[in-house]
Amino acid sequence: MSDWLNTLMAPLLAHAGMVWLALAMPVHWQQVQDTRSEPEPGTQRRLRVLGAAALGGALVACLQRDHPSMAVLVWVMWLTVAAVAVTLGLAWRPRTWRLWAGWRRS
Repeated sequence: MSDWLNTLMAPLLAHAGMVWLALAMPVHWQQVQDTRSEPEPGTQRRLRVLGAAALGGALVACLQRDHPSMAVLVWVMWLTVAAVAVTLGLAWRPRTWRLWAGWRRS
């Protein structure tokens, strides 16, 4: 993979991972879906696996770009930026995260 693609993939995967991990929590699920029901256990598990895989993918993208000591530093910075972005998004416009969930409200 080229350097510019790794540079682009790391923040995108970190963001996606944080969104999926947030949606796996019942409180955020209810906030995003405008419902009182909690996510089904299978859905919750799938979101956690997707989130963990995306965060791992962001680490791999960083490792392919730089040497390990710098890659881990950059990865932690991208995780921090993604966590803040997801936090602000959940506070201001939680319904926009429905697109990341991949399903529609009936």
